[in-house]
Amino acid sequence: MRFPPLILHPSLRPLMHTLVVAGVVTWLAVALSLHFLGETHVALGWGLLLLSLAAFLAEILLREGHAALRAGLLLVEPAAALALMWLDARPGTAQVLLIVWITQVVTAWKPLRALLVVAAADVGMYLVFAAQDHPAPLVASLLNVGFQIFAALCAHYADSAGQSRDRLARVNADLLATRALLADSARDAERVRMARELHDVAGHKLTAMTLNLRALAADPQLAGREEVRVSQQLARELLGDLRGVVQALRDSRGLDLATALRALAAPLPRPSLQLAMGDDVQVTDPAVAEAILRLVQEALTNSARHADADVVRVRLARDGDAIAVHIEDDGRLRGAIREGNGLAGMRERITALRGELSLGTGARGALRIEARLPSAREATS
Repeated sequence: MRFPPLILHPSLRPLMHTLVVAGVVTWLAVALSLHFLGETHVALGWGLLLLSLAAFLAEILLREGHAALRAGLLLVEPAAALALMWLDARPGTAQVLLIVWITQVVTAWKPLRALLVVAAADVGMYLVFAAQDHPAPLVASLLNVGFQIFAALCAHYADSAGQSRDRLARVNADLLATRALLADSARDAERVRMARELHDVAGHKLTAMTLNLRALAADPQLAGREEVRVSQQLARELLGDLRGVVQALRDSRGLDLATALRALAAPLPRPSLQLAMGDDVQVTDPAVAEAILRLVQEALTNSARHADADVVRVRLARDGDAIAVHIEDDGRLRGAIREGNGLAGMRERITALRGELSLGTGARGALRIEARLPSAREATS
């Protein structure tokens, strides 16, 4: 769940997540309790609290990439919370920071690793309670562990729901785009069938009628009749018109790739698609159309996940006997380009069509994808 969008730099948008806002509010509540500390500990307490907040926000902003740095930040947070408890456990608020930290750990680390680290932090919490002469250190620790479990489950289900929503949106977009291509392909097949029927049935009968009229015109008794001459002329014109209709039906304008690409991006909240397609770009081979479709789909997914982009610009142009595809977003990659399963599968698909794929970054650090696909005749030969 997210709050309504505000005018923020794309890199700061993760801070508007509901759980992040809740974590900041919790931090403020802990900050209000610092006046219970003795005067000698207030400055150190504020330092530890600010360190915890800085690590919390930094880890959120580094969710993509920087795995080692994020792991370090996730260890700083419980250390700061336990140190704050060590100063004085009587306010009973510093351990709440561990509950906020749990919501990050369960979504950032694998279950076993998260369980071991959380267990170590909870043992540390118990030892601090015991060292501070808490009247019931075990009860206090178990009470906080119960809240931690509740927070962990909430974070886990919220993260799972978000991932399911994103997967559903991508599947829906994929179905809409595929349906558009299938519908267009079906229309092309129907046009070819109608052209064949007209040529084989109506054309055959018109040809036969023309031959019969020619035989009638050769008869001395009918040779001078105006009706025979007009009938011959109409038959020739009708046969010519029929051939023109058949040819027009057979002349495919290509698959409606633009509609399919827009259908692919329509259900996605972000990023949006800006499509520029040359008038001379015609795709008649379904395999080439599907390759372009999957390439744009992967670009939209990567731009949303790894670059936090708002717009993905796609340009299709004719390049001799090939189709050139240029894709670039307005985001910024975090770290170097890593060719995962999606892009690797796309490279294999394009290579199978005897095409080329190259990856790079733009002037602003955005992902740039360049592809070149042979024409339908070369791709299917």
